[in-house]
Amino acid sequence: MTPPLLRVEHLTTTFDTSGGPVAAVDDVSFHIDAGETLGLVGESGSGKSVTAMSILRLVQPPGRVASGQVVFHGRDLLALDERSMQAVRGAGIGLVFQEPMTALNPVFTVGNQIVEAIVVHGKATKSEARAQAIDLLRAVRIPEPEARIDDYPHQLSGGMRQRVMTAIALACRPSLVIADEPTTALDVTIQAQILELLRDMKAAFDLSLLLITHDLGVIAETADRVAVMYAGRIVETGPVRAILRSPQHPYTRGLLASMPASAAGTAPAKRLRAIEGTVPLLGHLPPGCAFNPRCPDRFEPCTTAPPPDYTAGPNQLAKCYLHAESAIRNPQSAI
Repeated sequence: MTPPLLRVEHLTTTFDTSGGPVAAVDDVSFHIDAGETLGLVGESGSGKSVTAMSILRLVQPPGRVASGQVVFHGRDLLALDERSMQAVRGAGIGLVFQEPMTALNPVFTVGNQIVEAIVVHGKATKSEARAQAIDLLRAVRIPEPEARIDDYPHQLSGGMRQRVMTAIALACRPSLVIADEPTTALDVTIQAQILELLRDMKAAFDLSLLLITHDLGVIAETADRVAVMYAGRIVETGPVRAILRSPQHPYTRGLLASMPASAAGTAPAKRLRAIEGTVPLLGHLPPGCAFNPRCPDRFEPCTTAPPPDYTAGPNQLAKCYLHAESAIRNPQSAI
């Protein structure tokens, strides 16, 4: 079998605090195949963006990658020196940031910022890079790219700035793009346009995509597989259709129940239900499964130790004791 393009194994990223290290990403494993879109979904604070920054080794102190492997094109990125890692960022893995107004430099034109991404990686001369930048702006559907290339970020709308960020991420033809909440703070119409753009760019540039979002509706429209994250851990993975139709972790079921049916691609519409309780602070996780205080299906093992991955369906895994053999044999033990 062809090895995956990206393989993350037992990744743990901690932040040093006065009370000791706190794991924002806790023993996370997943993979992305060539040409695949993996959706990483969860509530705010679940560790999604820290996972992305860990892959690219951009976690800032007091954060640090404590353990694990991030294997990209057969090389462990965590073992590379910084110079080698700089060659991977942009050229091998592109990143679309969550908020382009803070990611783009306000004192340089958008054209200069695209050109810099191309020139730094030695993909073209400065004059050649400008022509490529215009082509990239045209590819991401910015009108009159020959004129807009000399605009500054503040002269563009939010949707246009997000398109510029996409152009920068694609500038060096990476094989993987990480899109971190690419539709946040955009209105519904622009969100749909950005998602369509990502799908089209994925096909046009033969990309793999890690799409990070809190919106299962976005996942339903865009992803091939989904990984659901809670309190720094991935609690369920599987094909997107299987998880949307038959979620096997109580947290995933809660996420789906708390969103409009039309957004999740399910029917008929029904009353929305909120997940009771709040996400625990990472430094004060409950014993056992981190979701157990909010879980309607918890029973005795849930408060003793974090559950391992259990097979919950074809190509579907869930960190939930409900799928342990003992629970399947004795469903009445759940409370």
